[in-house]
Amino acid sequence: MTGRRTIDQILAAARARLDRLSPQAAYLAQRDGAVLVDIRPVAQRVAGGQIPHALVVERNVLEWRFDPASDARLPIADRYDLPVIVYCEEGYTSSLAAAALQDLGLFRATDLIGGISAWRAAGLPVEPAVEQNA
Repeated sequence: MTGRRTIDQILAAARARLDRLSPQAAYLAQRDGAVLVDIRPVAQRVAGGQIPHALVVERNVLEWRFDPASDARLPIADRYDLPVIVYCEEGYTSSLAAAALQDLGLFRATDLIGGISAWRAAGLPVEPAVEQNA
């Protein structure tokens, strides 16, 4: 079938254009002003906590909240050079989401390798989730 690709191929293509960050690099980037964005559903956040100071934007509205040209954008999403680091539980969905943000022109968008699971394993801070969405 022409044009058919597996999810593994789509994921590999997304990751090939991202400058993915290790947990330690993401921690330093956040400290230097990058926006960490948790795209997990509320049940995962409540079960496993979240990264302190991360912005919660569930995956189904991510593009609308970060497109600088969208009427539904977040106030912080006012420019295309915004450094955004997307994370999910293990770093799969976040790769696809970061690539989608790059498609919108947010050329500094990337994701956290291994997701919050790798962040936790690295001993970096996690706090209880608050049930807020942007």
